[in-house]
Amino acid sequence: MKHLSLDLQFFAGEKTEKATPKKRRDARKKGQTAKSQDIVTAVMLLAVFLFLYFGASSIGSPMMALFRQAFSKYMLQDVTEQSVGKLMTGVMKQLASMLLPVMAVALLAGVVGNVAQTGLLFTGEGLKPNINKINPVAGLKRIFSIRALVELLKSVLKMAVVGVVAFYVIWANIQDISGLPFKSAGDTLAAVGHLAAITGISASVALFVLAVLDYLYQRFDFEKNIRMSKQEIKEEFKNMEGDPLIKSKIRQKQREMAMRRMMQEVPNADVVITNPTHFAVCLRYDETKSDAPIVVAKGADFLAQKIKSIAKEHDIVMLENRPLARALYEQVEVGGRIPEQFFKAVAEILAYVYKIKHKI
Repeated sequence: MKHLSLDLQFFAGEKTEKATPKKRRDARKKGQTAKSQDIVTAVMLLAVFLFLYFGASSIGSPMMALFRQAFSKYMLQDVTEQSVGKLMTGVMKQLASMLLPVMAVALLAGVVGNVAQTGLLFTGEGLKPNINKINPVAGLKRIFSIRALVELLKSVLKMAVVGVVAFYVIWANIQDISGLPFKSAGDTLAAVGHLAAITGISASVALFVLAVLDYLYQRFDFEKNIRMSKQEIKEEFKNMEGDPLIKSKIRQKQREMAMRRMMQEVPNADVVITNPTHFAVCLRYDETKSDAPIVVAKGADFLAQKIKSIAKEHDIVMLENRPLARALYEQVEVGGRIPEQFFKAVAEILAYVYKIKHKI
């Protein structure tokens, strides 16, 4: 028996269950979500190379202007404190005009790549100091782990794929490349830039495909890491039950469900006894199931009017009996049989109802 108890405790502690919505919310607050950094990198590279391919003129013109000034102006100036400062200012401005559009595209693509995976997520949890990050034992465990091996294999695969794609693009354009020595400097520069952009776009697309596979793996790994044991789910449910807000919501849901079930029973009633405006009590008698009539629904004020409306739609007989309606409403719960002191009065009502319906 002792071994059986230990086995049951082991299986109860095993994380085999999917994470609850609360566990997912808590993990998200800590910044823990399924995300692949490779998707962000691939999207950024693809956006940058597409920008370079279609918007090369926005970079080419400032670059050519920088080259012209470097050879025609900067190299002929005397090296003085004023000339060096002026030179640096001019070069920085031209470099900024070339690089800022590329950096803006990369930044926007990075934001899109992150938001597409996790949505808008702001958390300062990652900024909090964590002693495990500088713990050498924990660091060695991370280095010699299955995850580290997977990351190594991913890096090797990415390098291999990029190498294959680059080789294929270069091989497909080998004739154009072999003719570059016979072209002018401008044409050579344009051809090399075009080839570099095509190679970058092709490699980025290949990396994006790998990144999608990596995202699926990260999602699987994340789901596995946030799994819960049956005991953890029980403890969470207990804690949630102790929350007054959660308890009130549960009670409200239970009341709504009970109300819906009760209103569904109104069309099955034999008679509705009314006050006539304040109370309505629905009775049903089935001698094969009970030895006394059962209250299948009851209500006061607005609910009483709703019951009478449903009863009218389904041609349920409604009879006014103020003292009986009030007494049944106050003394009998829904689903309960009527007390003996009401047998005679209810029997007379049911006899009248059956007579109307030609059941006797």
